[in-house]
Amino acid sequence: MTDKNTAMKTTVKLGVALGSGSARGWSHIGVLKALIEEGIHPEIVCGTSIGALVGASYVTNNIDKLDTWVRSLTKFDIARLFEVKRSLNGFVNEDRLRLSLNKYVAEEAVLIESLDKQYASISTELATGREVWHSEGSISEAMWASISLPGLFPAVNNNQRWLVDGGLVNPVPVSVCKALGADIVIAVNLNGDILNKRINKTKKEEKSEQGFGDKMSDLITEYTGSNHSVRGKNNQPPGLFDVIAGSINIVQDRITRSRLAGDPPDVLLAPKLSHIGLLEFYRASEAIDEGKRSVQRLLPEIKDILEIN
Repeated sequence: MTDKNTAMKTTVKLGVALGSGSARGWSHIGVLKALIEEGIHPEIVCGTSIGALVGASYVTNNIDKLDTWVRSLTKFDIARLFEVKRSLNGFVNEDRLRLSLNKYVAEEAVLIESLDKQYASISTELATGREVWHSEGSISEAMWASISLPGLFPAVNNNQRWLVDGGLVNPVPVSVCKALGADIVIAVNLNGDILNKRINKTKKEEKSEQGFGDKMSDLITEYTGSNHSVRGKNNQPPGLFDVIAGSINIVQDRITRSRLAGDPPDVLLAPKLSHIGLLEFYRASEAIDEGKRSVQRLLPEIKDILEIN
């Protein structure tokens, strides 16, 4: 029981619930890699939205590839993944993003049931608001159904149902981990410190941190040559991306609190990520490093509950 790779009791099934949070979700990479470094290898991985994406890279043994890729992303790279369409289903260039995710996360032919670890993603049925669990079939399609953030990604058609981001119903899927047989669940909440921190920013901070909606608008305009702008000026309403981001933050914060109160995990990790905006995917290194730190802060508690020497 002293060897790191055999330290955890084999009779205990460990699950991780990776929460939604868009760009802040790169911190899940740091969480998983920090656990692996301690000889802790979750057998059940359930993810919502960005958590589904990172979780898919872990169960397909591609997490190092994903880590390297996202750390290399620049603002310009992110802008190239977005486009302003005349018939607006979403801003994401789906074809370009699919190529990248097939390369760095999971190929479309990979089936969940063929993996040596259990995996599930969570999406929301648009017509009914029902929570949908994806625990079999193509892991790529399961991931896509979960990350379809309303307003940015087009809804996904799955078995005659239109599906959108799972963060609308179950932002941190502890319940799914337990349903799949996890004895112990480590959950990662990406939204715990967002609302108050954003509301309490000083004038100086607001001036120095141009809203990412404005930044993305500028980048999209520069890349596509479009005259479209979502920027709000003076007393005009906030930009489209800022409205989407703020609304999603509020919804996910409230739902997360409610779901975690009813289904508490054994360990709750809360990376400090309020400084990273919803679409600031180019800040992966910061998010990943903070994910690792969040594990280190609670490592004694994790080892204690897993009975690791």
